[in-house]
Amino acid sequence: MREVATPTGKLVALCQQGERSAQSDFYQKYRQEVARTVHKVLGPDSDLEDVVQDVFVEVFRSIEKYKGDAKITTWLYRVCVNVALQKVRRTKRRPEGHAAPENDVPTHETPLRALERKESAELVYEILETLPVKKRMVFILHEILGLDAKEISEVVDANVLTVRTRLHYARKEFYEKVLDTHLYARPEQPS
Repeated sequence: MREVATPTGKLVALCQQGERSAQSDFYQKYRQEVARTVHKVLGPDSDLEDVVQDVFVEVFRSIEKYKGDAKITTWLYRVCVNVALQKVRRTKRRPEGHAAPENDVPTHETPLRALERKESAELVYEILETLPVKKRMVFILHEILGLDAKEISEVVDANVLTVRTRLHYARKEFYEKVLDTHLYARPEQPS
């Protein structure tokens, strides 16, 4: 493992040895990031805490396989995406009533604007649900989480060209669907 000399590397090494206090420290260190990633991948989901717990169960079950070839956060993104994909496959559809992330709400927002933003967030997640899973994951990892193509390729275990191709078609499908909604009113075409 390459990272052993760093504090994170030492923490990972202790987790690989099954050290409970190290696992607790690892959980405390990465819980917020995992929750944020799961939230952005799945959308506002009432099962967020369950999925976060599932991620950490999988992390501690498979951490001995982590070799340090990629950053621990890249490996963690991959586990998050895999667990999220398992949830998507199990449930197929999320319950109605998505809400925007609380930390994205401006404090000076009017009730009307809050309702518009909530409806827009719901619509975005509905559109994302219509994308094929592989395209959706690449789109979310790039557009929402801000990963670059190389990082995404490590997370989804595909080459960079495949990632760029999926991203291109995901964007195309997503924006075509946005254009067909009330979020974007197309100008009337003259007859």
